[in-house]
Amino acid sequence: MASGCKKALDQPVLGQYQGDNFFTNDANAKLGVNAAYAPLTFTDPSSNTLWVLGDLASDDAIKGSSDGDQGDFLSIQNFNINPANSAVEGLWKRYYDGVFKCNVVTDGLPASNKAVSDAVKNDVVGQAEFLRAYYYFNLTVVYGDIPLHLKVETPEELQSPALPQAQIYAQIEKDCTAAIAVLPASRTGADIGRATKGAALALLAKTYLFEKKWALAASTAKAVEDLGVYSLLPVFADNFRAATKNNSEAVFSVLHTAGLVPFQGNNLNAWFAPRPLNGYGFYLPTQSLVDNFETGTTGAVDPRLDYSIGRAGHPYFDSAFDPVWTTTGYVSKKHTQPLSEVPVSTRGDGNLNYQAIRFSEVLLIEAEALNEAGNSAAALVPLNKVRKRARESYLYDSSLRGFGTVPAGLLPDVTITDQSQLRDAIRRERRSELALEFHRFFDIIRYGTAYASSALKNKPNFSYTTNQFFPIPESERQTNFKLGK
Repeated sequence: MASGCKKALDQPVLGQYQGDNFFTNDANAKLGVNAAYAPLTFTDPSSNTLWVLGDLASDDAIKGSSDGDQGDFLSIQNFNINPANSAVEGLWKRYYDGVFKCNVVTDGLPASNKAVSDAVKNDVVGQAEFLRAYYYFNLTVVYGDIPLHLKVETPEELQSPALPQAQIYAQIEKDCTAAIAVLPASRTGADIGRATKGAALALLAKTYLFEKKWALAASTAKAVEDLGVYSLLPVFADNFRAATKNNSEAVFSVLHTAGLVPFQGNNLNAWFAPRPLNGYGFYLPTQSLVDNFETGTTGAVDPRLDYSIGRAGHPYFDSAFDPVWTTTGYVSKKHTQPLSEVPVSTRGDGNLNYQAIRFSEVLLIEAEALNEAGNSAAALVPLNKVRKRARESYLYDSSLRGFGTVPAGLLPDVTITDQSQLRDAIRRERRSELALEFHRFFDIIRYGTAYASSALKNKPNFSYTTNQFFPIPESERQTNFKLGK
């Protein structure tokens, strides 16, 4: 056997992956792109660490649990970060694996491939281009200047320097534009969850926003709205309930399904649930986040607070809230489910999607971009659509105290047109609307030094210059020598 292994393994590399060996029919083409979605899931939150880098580094949440449990995540929270940190390593490996899977698809389905029908080929390649753009968007907002891989490469080609972020954004724009041209406006049946034209437009609008291309961000966000596919749900919380997770507000969702083999459930359910409910007790919202939610003139609170956060005096789904669960006084609700849906015996097998891009975010992108472009009056329209939905949850959700009437003075339409004041209002609205959805740290950074220094003033180790991007992982530097030291 030893001799046989040597003969099998000790051989020179004669070639590399050949796409035409696999992409020989429509069914295989679909299987190929299916694999490119897998790294997005939260079946393993210890490796898909977007929640750590996006929120624990921010002012919205702390790690919770004991300091020694997932100590590297505490290091992210406290900005004691080295390149070997497991959260820094995890996201890099997972999302570049996603990039690779996308490149397998685009390499394997060139125009010359006649084994796959044109309709399937265009759709599958469009999905892969969107997914590659999504992976690169997250990679560059997390790490800044990074290598760019656009095909299945040899080991020598994988030796690649980090390119300026502007070049990464340019590729994201290119991939989104290509995807927009071929993807359908909507999906039905078994295809729900696959990328659509609206998803590609929304990601492009968000990319323009981060690049401060205000006019393009505004017009592209408006193009999403003009598709006529998306609308705000009457009840905000229905975005985060298993029974209503595939809905008209979901522009792009990462699908999870409980009870399957191999495992495809949302494991955030276990990581975020309180320990007495068989969770790990991670991811505790902060007082700063709670204070961001507005109250009406009679003291009624923005309903998004209790939809998003568990707190004393309010039930935690179908369990009574217990203050001993948390050191901050709060627990997250957006990615967890009631025990009636996910019992203790299967606590890690959640059935919730991760709502990566919601229509409400598209409206807030439009509002922010219009205001920054100097059209503050027009920015009020999309902004107030988001506020109207939030306050009118009281008209549609019988579980809310005071159901049937919008409390006086709660979330009134914004009327100010002073650019600076409206900027503050939009930023506050975005924080409340997207709370605990893993966006906050990246918003803090793009708002600039002054905002970041104020928001993270309780993190003494934070330096905007040093910490606006996370370090490229040590494992990558050890294998990609063109990155330098």
